[in-house]
Amino acid sequence: MNKHEEKNCPRCNTVFECKVGSILLCQCTTVTLNEEERTYMREQFSDCLCAPCMKAVKAEYHNNLLKDKIDKLAGKSKGL
Repeated sequence: MNKHEEKNCPRCNTVFECKVGSILLCQCTTVTLNEEERTYMREQFSDCLCAPCMKAVKAEYHNNLLKDKIDKLAGKSKGL
C-alpha cells in the first residue's frame, strides 16, 4: 500500500496530498528544482510545500539573485 498523507503547506496553509510512498505521483514532482533552489527552500521551510508555493519560492530565489546582481552593479558604478 502506498503511503499518502494530507499536509498543510507551511507557506500558505493549503491542504495537499503528499505522496511520499509513490513520489513520482506526488504534486511536488511538477516543479523542477536545482540544488541551489532546494537548499534555499530547505533553509526557509522544514516541511513540504504545495506545488504553487514551490513555484513561488523558486521565483523568489531567482528574483533575489537578480536583485543582488543589480545591487552589486549599482554599487560598482557608484564607486567609479
